[in-house]
Amino acid sequence: MSDIVSDTAAGIPPTAPTGRRERKKAATRQALADAALRLFLERGYEQVGIREIADAADVSTTTLFKHFPVKEALVFDEDADQEALLVAAVRERPPGRSIPAALREHALRRRTATAGGDTHFTAFLELVDNTPALRDYAQRMWLRHEAALARVIADESGLPADDPACVALAHFALEAPQAARGQGDPRQAVARAFDLLENGWNSVIPGA
Repeated sequence: MSDIVSDTAAGIPPTAPTGRRERKKAATRQALADAALRLFLERGYEQVGIREIADAADVSTTTLFKHFPVKEALVFDEDADQEALLVAAVRERPPGRSIPAALREHALRRRTATAGGDTHFTAFLELVDNTPALRDYAQRMWLRHEAALARVIADESGLPADDPACVALAHFALEAPQAARGQGDPRQAVARAFDLLENGWNSVIPGA
């Protein structure tokens, strides 16, 4: 199950752009994303073509590709903020909380904040879970944050930036939410995956 979701699906209002041109571009992008998600949920991802999405948003396919270079990108917002949130989860964790525990809380908090019984969001998650192309794209996006997360883990632990343990923790912390896929209790599945990471981290880097 992906933790990278569209603002539309998660019910999160987009950040308002400042200039007129930026507002127009943002409105077009949002119209495309809304149209794509609506059509995908109604008919399925594979059954909807790019031209249909462009027509639904009243733009050309050329305009669509200026905003979304591939079809999968229509389902997900740009994830620039996700990296900052991950770094903050580690750097701003309460005193005494381990790094794996902080990352576990971050993952569970995101799941609670975005899922929360919203039937529209549940349908979105099912769309992603049942579409291999979307699952793979979402995971590739998420794993782009691995280097930044490894750096902050190393910095907070007093270790070299390329320390293998820090790189491994970053990688597996980003992979851990995948444990929730297909589970009856997704939160418990995520928590157990992070418990395993914490035990391993503590055995290698005691007290970090």
